This record gives sequence, structure tokens and C-alpha cells, in this order.
Amino acid sequence: MLLTMRDDEESGRVTLAQVAEQAGVSLSTVSKVLNGRQDVAAPTRLKVERLLEAHAYRRTTRSAQEAPLIELVFHELDSIWAMELIRGVENVAKAHQAAVVLTESGTRQAPGPDWIEGVLQRRPLGVVLVFSALPAEVKEQLRSRAIPFVIIDPAGDPDPDVPSVGSANWSGGLAATRHLIESGHRRIGIITGPEDMLCSLARLDGYRSAMSMAGLEIDPDLVLYGDFHVEGGYDGAMRLLSLPRPPTALFAGSDLQALGALEAARVSGLRVPHDLSVVGYDDVPVARWSSPALTTIHQPLRHMAEEATQMLLRIRAQEPVTTRLELATSLVVRNSTAPPRDGGAEGEGEGAGAGEGAGNCEVDDD
Repeated sequence: MLLTMRDDEESGRVTLAQVAEQAGVSLSTVSKVLNGRQDVAAPTRLKVERLLEAHAYRRTTRSAQEAPLIELVFHELDSIWAMELIRGVENVAKAHQAAVVLTESGTRQAPGPDWIEGVLQRRPLGVVLVFSALPAEVKEQLRSRAIPFVIIDPAGDPDPDVPSVGSANWSGGLAATRHLIESGHRRIGIITGPEDMLCSLARLDGYRSAMSMAGLEIDPDLVLYGDFHVEGGYDGAMRLLSLPRPPTALFAGSDLQALGALEAARVSGLRVPHDLSVVGYDDVPVARWSSPALTTIHQPLRHMAEEATQMLLRIRAQEPVTTRLELATSLVVRNSTAPPRDGGAEGEGEGAGAGEGAGNCEVDDD
């Protein structure tokens, strides 16, 4: 297998033997680094990696060992929206006669350090990662092997040099809250996601903007951070519903938290939407089968995955790409929201009926 590098100082090509000489190691050691072998000391690996990067190494042709695979990496595969992302990647991979390999690694911020060794050995066509960021050394190693990567980013704001696909979290938070306001609600609680995730903060900012534009005061007691899981939604809703002046409506930062809020309402003897309106976020398939069917913000997870995979393949083909793509969100009105029981007496005016004037609104007919 012939591997070459471009020499930035001369028009000729630099051989791996010359790289080995510059690094002060054997040719077999350079080969081990290129093949992702684990039996190379970390300082030696780093030295070789930096030389490869300095000479702008690119594999000139696809090697016989390189599998027609697209690797999809999550920090948790049991997430309810993971299947939507998997389907999106598979749709594009299948059209390009490639298979998809799934990997679970790391935290929601970045994959674990053990992952990079495996992907360098597998040598996929490219890697789609569901994380907020990538460590600099991981980016360097992937680029030095000509393995393109794209982040599907429902959680944060990746570095500018990382190609990524995200969604309009602020607009989603705005639309969810505006829908409740236009339904007549004035005392609206929010259970957003973890405080260290930018998507949580963006959805919260959308909530605050909608309240401010409507001239409504935000009660700090009605603003909670959750964990995007059912338990977080249940615990947060129980806290809010036990207040001396509980909210008449809740915006949950995810559909799972909204499902937890529905259960909290049931336990508290409240009927949704008669006594409490609830809006979720994501529009995962289970949202339409909850009782009542959940009004939610549609985050185009499958489309995000498709766009990320297409971006990956364009990068591999050395075509120009936009490194940051943000897809629109939209409101889906179902049966978990309605005007407040008192007809809007809690604030000035009664507001519009459910779903009226919300903008960017998609009514689910299923």
C-alpha cells in the first residue's frame, strides 16, 4: 500500500521513510501510527501525528482495508431520539452503498479517549458524531488519516473549524412559549435541560424573549433546569405544581420531560389540558401517542442526520461545504394545550385560541 504526503517546501512528495527519519523512529512505527495500532508510545505517536499534519498528509486513494462504512457515534444509544438520527444516517448511507456502524462512547460533550484507536483501525468513509465538541488531538488524528467528520449538534455550539448540523433552539423556545401566551396563559413555567448545555440555554432564552415581548413578568420560581429525561420532567413539574401559585402551563425542554410533567399532573389530580397545558420539545414518535397527544416543537432530527451525512460525503469528495448548518424548528399543535380554565383572568386579555397566530405552526392531523 503506497501512502504519500505533500511537501510544502518542494514540489516533490515526501515518503514515509523520510517522515520516519524526521521523527527519529522506524518506518514500521510510522506505519503503526497510520494504521491506528495501540502499541506505540503516546509521545512517539504525537510526534508522528504532528509531522503528518505539518506536511498536510492525505491518503491519495482509498485503501483495500478501508471499509465502506459510515460511523455514527453517540454518548448514549438508549436516547429516545437516537433512532431518528440512526434512520437519517442510514437513508443517505444506503443511497451511497455504505453501511452504518454504531458506537457508544464518552459524555455528551465529546467521545471517550479509547474511541479514536478503534476508528483509526476501522478507517470508515467518515464519522458522524452526536456531541458538542471534539478535542483538538482527536480532530488532528482524524484529519491526518483523511477521515472526514461532522457533528450532529442538538446540544451546543461546536468550534468554528468543526463541520456541524444543528437546529434553531431559540426559535423553538420562542414558538413554544408564544403558543401558550396566545392561548391565554400568563403564569408559564419552564423546565429546560441541563444548565451546561447551550441548547438548554437557547430554549430558555426563547422563553424569556416571548414573555418579554408579551409584557409578562418572569417569576424566577417558575424557571427550572432538568436533565432531558422523564424523571427530570416529573420532579420539576412536581416542584412547580406545589408552589402557592402554580403555573397554568409548562414548557418542558424535551418530550421526555413533558411526559414526566403529564405524570406529575396526573398524580396531583390535574387534568391536561383542562387544568394544565404542557408543551414538549423534539417531536419524537411517542409524542403523538401520549395521553393526551403532546403539543411540541418539532426538531428535524432525521433531516439533521441526513444533512450531516451528505455534508460528510461532500467533504470526502473535496467539495465546498458550509461548515455550520442550522435547520428550522416548528410548532406542532396536538391536545395537551388549551386556554386556561379561568379564561385568561390571570392576566390582561384572553389571548388567541390554541395555535392561532403562533407563526411557523404545523398542525398534526394524525
